Amino acid sequence: MSTAANAAASPAAATLPLKPEESELVARLAQARVKLLAEMQKVIVGQNEVLEQLILAVLCRGHCLLEGVPGLAKTVMVQTLGGVLDLAVSRVQFTPDLMPSDITGTDIIQEDPETGRRQMEFLQGPLFANLVLADEINRTPPKTQAALLEAMSERRVTCRGRSYELPDPFFVLATQNPIEQEGTYTLPEAQLDRFMFMVKVGYPTRAEETEILRRTTGGSKPTLNRLFKAEEIVQLQDLVRQVPVADHVFDHVVRLVHSTRPSAATADKSLEVPDATKWLQWGAGPRAGQQLILGGKARALLHGRFHVTTDDVDELAKPVLRHRVVCSFAAQAAGLDGDAIVDRLIAHWKKA
Repeated sequence: MSTAANAAASPAAATLPLKPEESELVARLAQARVKLLAEMQKVIVGQNEVLEQLILAVLCRGHCLLEGVPGLAKTVMVQTLGGVLDLAVSRVQFTPDLMPSDITGTDIIQEDPETGRRQMEFLQGPLFANLVLADEINRTPPKTQAALLEAMSERRVTCRGRSYELPDPFFVLATQNPIEQEGTYTLPEAQLDRFMFMVKVGYPTRAEETEILRRTTGGSKPTLNRLFKAEEIVQLQDLVRQVPVADHVFDHVVRLVHSTRPSAATADKSLEVPDATKWLQWGAGPRAGQQLILGGKARALLHGRFHVTTDDVDELAKPVLRHRVVCSFAAQAAGLDGDAIVDRLIAHWKKA
């Protein structure tokens, strides 16, 4: 079904009028995909899928939660992305004693050297950057987590009753360690839902690790070329929302998301996926569908198309859904995780 439907959707893209500068941006982005990855791979070895998901999140005005053990170049990754896209980067190491004002900023007393008058002036915190690396977000108390999540959602911070707009574009890349649980404050599901993608960073292969050692123990340092400016990123973010989506793609997304919900499957047996839905305690909310559609639009642009296919949706299903579904105790006992169940859902709806 998906192949025929995707083919039918292609002509629709040509009918959507684009301004000349927008057409030029689409062409540049399609050509730049390979260049973007090539530039980042001057510093990062492997991790192509992770890098592409970060780029997609930036294009969608989304945020990412990276999960991986220490030492997998998560900090270097965001610094490299900022360099290639010409964006201001800041890093916050989250600790148990970190206060909300440490990341948002605070009012300080400043004295005018000419008049001697004192007045309150807002001193911006590290959130005032285009790319913010929130390292080990689960090591800070809920109050500070909430301040970060407010900034992610509202794209502004509040201090003493006054609001301050954050730069545009604004993107948070948060990391958490999956193996050390002592002294951590686990993010609740409602807060996890604020992240567009949950990206799993795995260990490098043997060949990749050899190349990492070769590069990091030498004296040379690569020079990155800036491929896009901040204002062009904002234009691309606006352009992503103009990409048309066919009805069958919307239907595919709704079925995929609904089949993660045991209650929905109970009410409508056509949404129940054998050997998948039953393993879930509860499923994804409407925001998951929104992120799948937006991610599909951005992926289409990145691959040189101005229409979304069901394959675009399926490619992003795991990073969008893995942190939005909760497996039952029976699934955990059977050795199943969210990724395995999402794979089963994708396979089922491809055949449907």
